[in-house]
Amino acid sequence: MAMKFNHAQKVATAHAITDLLAADGVDTREDLHAWLDHQANRAALRTVKGVGPKSIDYIGNLVGRSHVAVDVHLRAFAGEAGVPNLPYDQLRAVYEEAAVLLGHDKGGLEHAVWRHRSKAT
Repeated sequence: MAMKFNHAQKVATAHAITDLLAADGVDTREDLHAWLDHQANRAALRTVKGVGPKSIDYIGNLVGRSHVAVDVHLRAFAGEAGVPNLPYDQLRAVYEEAAVLLGHDKGGLEHAVWRHRSKAT
């Protein structure tokens, strides 16, 4: 079993993403990596119920892109660091800039913060 969902909407979202990718001829990890380069494709993903910017960034990470997928753990960490409650894109930019300043990969920094915070909860 590749995925285990206990919620009907998550199953519907997974099916809708699969249908969209299949319709666009996305068959491999490499196809998806390249497909995500196009803003129109990212916008098409956003039309799927249940898919937001975090989901798109997370999918990008799964196919070898380096994104910061801001979730509750990254928001909590930022709050503890004194970073105000920012909109998704702005908070992602803060993390990306921090990664550059620290000389880290964006996705690597995101994962380290996520791991740290997920153990704290």
